[in-house]
Amino acid sequence: MTIEKVRKNKEFQVLYAGMKDRAIDLGKIASSSDIIFDALRDEIINGNLKAGESIRQEYIAKIFNVSRIPVREALKRLEAQGLVKNERYKGAIVSSLSDDEIAEIFEIRRNLEPLVLKYSIENMTQETLELARKYCDAFGAEEDSSKWGDLNRQFHETLYRDCQRPYHLKIIGEAIDRIDSYIRAQLVLTKGMGTAIKEHTEILNACEKGDADRAAALTHKHIADSYSSLMGYLRKKSKD
Repeated sequence: MTIEKVRKNKEFQVLYAGMKDRAIDLGKIASSSDIIFDALRDEIINGNLKAGESIRQEYIAKIFNVSRIPVREALKRLEAQGLVKNERYKGAIVSSLSDDEIAEIFEIRRNLEPLVLKYSIENMTQETLELARKYCDAFGAEEDSSKWGDLNRQFHETLYRDCQRPYHLKIIGEAIDRIDSYIRAQLVLTKGMGTAIKEHTEILNACEKGDADRAAALTHKHIADSYSSLMGYLRKKSKD
């Protein structure tokens, strides 16, 4: 199949529409697998590639004008992070999570993120606080729901960045990657923005006052509230 025929394929257009802006000729770039990994990861997290959908290696290779080798390397990394799994006769598909897996990931977040925030407050700079305030305000003012997820994550990651615990941040980042699409859905589908805006503001106010214990407690509650709201929605949806 020629590249032009692939681009006219309806399934291809729908499934990979979000990647067109990132599609460049990587034929001579050594780090092509890294760029493909980042592109696929973002599409999964954003929900453009949904749970259970196949990732066609030949399509990805043609988009980026590379062989299948860097595509396979990118898919192996995604599989290691749990974002993709290989199924017999189907190949690589976007992973889905069971209720128990979602619960465990939120448990990791509830336990680790408040701790990391306490460490961060010990070293938090004025620059970090100002950037966090910027994201907090932007999150509250944003009317485009497609941007809520990114602003939400940027806000939290900014507050954690001064913790001086790179391994903690790696675990948190990978945990959030697994459920980021669920968090985005929770904000949009459960009308969770009002609660999130209020809780973000309270957390940031505590950080600005240097009250690490209160900020940690509020973060724990914020994550717990998000989990309860998400599971309530998913259980209701399964009964419909």
